Amino acid sequence: GTEHGDVTQQLEYRISRLEGVLRLNKMITESGGKIFASNGKTADFDATVEKCKEAGGSIATPRNPGENDAILYFVKYFNTYAYLGIKQSLIPGKFQLLNGAQLSYTNWYSKEPSGRGEE
Repeated sequence: GTEHGDVTQQLEYRISRLEGVLRLNKMITESGGKIFASNGKTADFDATVEKCKEAGGSIATPRNPGENDAILYFVKYFNTYAYLGIKQSLIPGKFQLLNGAQLSYTNWYSKEPSGRGEE
């Protein structure tokens, strides 16, 4: 009914305002309908994975050039590296998603990944 529509409209408005503030503070960006977020704080990989889960999301795993650019946005803004939701497989030099699935997109520099943070 009308009451349900009003509540939905109010929530959409509040979410839109919140996203605007977070964008201004360089804490979120979007690609393909997905929101990528960072608090800009330094953490180890396991803590990063856990914080993403606590926030109701997952650690970023680029699946196309747009998502890669969204992650790169934070790397450039905070002048640091970013953890990705991938891991080395049992075959050295080969990588997979954290759940074991095969990567469908990569954008490695030449002679990478090397594990030195310049991939």
